[in-house]
Amino acid sequence: MPLTTSTRPGLTAPAQAQARFWDRMARRYAAARIADPAGYETTLQRVAALLSPAQSVLEIGCGTGTTALRLAGGTRRMLATDVSAAMIAIARDKLAAQPVPQLRFGLAGAEDAADGAVHDTVLAFNVLHLLPDLDTALPAILAALKPGGRFISKTPCLREMHPAVPRLLVPLLRAVGLAPPVLVFDAAQLQASLVRQGLVIEAVERHGSGRKDMRVFIVARKPA
Repeated sequence: MPLTTSTRPGLTAPAQAQARFWDRMARRYAAARIADPAGYETTLQRVAALLSPAQSVLEIGCGTGTTALRLAGGTRRMLATDVSAAMIAIARDKLAAQPVPQLRFGLAGAEDAADGAVHDTVLAFNVLHLLPDLDTALPAILAALKPGGRFISKTPCLREMHPAVPRLLVPLLRAVGLAPPVLVFDAAQLQASLVRQGLVIEAVERHGSGRKDMRVFIVARKPA
């Protein structure tokens, strides 16, 4: 029997909700263009400079694998995971068409992506706002990070948008099935959550090419 959201053991109710949404949206997501190509390239270059061929890397919330395919060649090995079976199926098709020996895609929620392994770097792009609660989810994610390793994230901070967006538009989109459950916070609140987990913030940047960028890029290190 194929593994689907309803047949996968161990998924929490919030993870099931995210999996169902992204299973349904996977084809549309895969066909969509990157909203800010220049900003995306800046992020890729910044991350690539922090990786090395000696590193083991974990990416959570990898979606259809576009970023992992770009970055994995600069690592020793990379495991890229997502809670959505449909997203991972697309990612694996991409990998078959564009082989990268260091890269493997896996089906897993953010909190159980490592499956007991530890990595030199953990990546989380456009996924932290999709977790049910940062303070409860982050410890499980960071357990996959070696002491001295880096946690690198880029996250939409919805509280920095016009107040009507998180208050009115997001609930409306959720009601009609066009948005998943999301957390609303600003960059300072996100940084505070990371610091509460014992991480040391090394860099906070904005890579958007437009006038205002509500996606914050953070490099944080786990103390050795």
